[in-house]
Amino acid sequence: MIDIKNLGDLFAVHRQSDRTVIIDLHDGDHPHEVSYREFDASCNAVARALVKRGLKSGDRVGLISSNRLEFLEVFFGAMRAGFVPVPINIEVPKSTIEWIITDSYISLVFCGQRFEPLSPDFCEKIIFETDYEAFKDPGSFTAIVPQSDDIAFQPYTSGSTGRPKGVLLLHKAHVWVSQTIARDRRISPADRMIVSAPLYHKNAMNAVKSVFVGGASLVLLPRFNARQYLNALHRYKATTLSGVPTIYAMLLRERELLISDDVSQVRLLTVGGAPASDPLIDDLAEIFPSAEIVQIFGITETSAALFGPHPEGKPRPRHSIGWPIAGNEFSLIDGVDDHEGVLFVRSPGMMLGYYNNAEETNRRLKDGWFETGDILRRDAEGWYYFIDRADDMFASGGNNIFPGQVETVLERHPGIHQAVVVPVPDELKHRLPYAFVVQVNGAGLTEEEVKNYVLKNAAPYMHPRKVFFVSDLPLTGAGKIDRKALIKRAADLAATPS
Repeated sequence: MIDIKNLGDLFAVHRQSDRTVIIDLHDGDHPHEVSYREFDASCNAVARALVKRGLKSGDRVGLISSNRLEFLEVFFGAMRAGFVPVPINIEVPKSTIEWIITDSYISLVFCGQRFEPLSPDFCEKIIFETDYEAFKDPGSFTAIVPQSDDIAFQPYTSGSTGRPKGVLLLHKAHVWVSQTIARDRRISPADRMIVSAPLYHKNAMNAVKSVFVGGASLVLLPRFNARQYLNALHRYKATTLSGVPTIYAMLLRERELLISDDVSQVRLLTVGGAPASDPLIDDLAEIFPSAEIVQIFGITETSAALFGPHPEGKPRPRHSIGWPIAGNEFSLIDGVDDHEGVLFVRSPGMMLGYYNNAEETNRRLKDGWFETGDILRRDAEGWYYFIDRADDMFASGGNNIFPGQVETVLERHPGIHQAVVVPVPDELKHRLPYAFVVQVNGAGLTEEEVKNYVLKNAAPYMHPRKVFFVSDLPLTGAGKIDRKALIKRAADLAATPS
């Protein structure tokens, strides 16, 4: 691998290439293709313009936008000049966005026109549609060489346990992460990858960076839409796809369009964010017979370069998130035995800490070990498996219930397309499991059938006491199931007299 110091220079080896690097579908009627050479020049123009405006090293630059070429130009251009891009979740309330901007001392925000109202008036704004081209300062630029503890970019966590936390990610750490992911997924100039997950989320940005390292091409959708995704897959002959299980489940519901053209060029499907059920994997394997289906794992604070292929090429077991990548250290704590528990990590891709939040940094990061909050299992050979989020586990009548395990059982039923299990308060049992189920078209299931299926295939305490049939499940901006919304909905339904 080429020795890259500045993350903004990640694709330096390809910068003179006229190969397409990005196909921007922000305006679906007018796709915009740019080469590595053109993209590199635009990143330099952003870096020069930011320096010209008098920003100081380490100053934060906000990004409030859906997926588009300009987002990436600012992201990589800012890092080249020693500034810190802060990608902001456009799905959170305006008050949360204002809090993030205040917390990170952002004075300059880049945004799409429709998101401009989300940015507070005390910030200077560069609107992509109206101000951006005039803002850029074309010309050559030499990226700064960062110090070992210099911050590259600062995403904010989703804030599932409180306000979002700014994660301090280092240049050296994420150069290593990007090169490791590209190597393990064998990304090359022959690849085209579709990205529809939001660029403010780790899954999308990891995919983008691996594309740049490998000299591949990125097909960039503004947001996920199943039909638009499949049209892009067919039109641009994508070879690698990435997404969470929900996204793949939604693609499979468009089966007629999915199979309308040859997809034999697809060689890799990565599935992250949550475990994938056996029926989902079977369906994907049937539709994409040439593709390797790989379940991945990672979190913002420790990166996605934790587990990968076996160093000797041994086949990965189904549902395994992979073999430990060299350089990482793992410990499983507070589990039933030494082979299962909450994952603690020491990694070259580790964050420096949380911005402006020493208390939370000290709570989660001790002696270089980070508490992930994820429960993992290691088999006898050494492969790792994701069990559930420790925060999602709930007690019912003295038994610990992991929603993911119940969902796996439910989704094995041939009439169930997707299932989500959430806890509902109960005076006697403390919590009871309720299920939201999306049926396969024409399945005609009843609540009793679903309950009995779980009773026959799992421990009795795991069976859902109520089953609600829904046509769709609510999603977060990152395409994951919105469990918070379903927990509230289940509580409301439980409180409503039948």
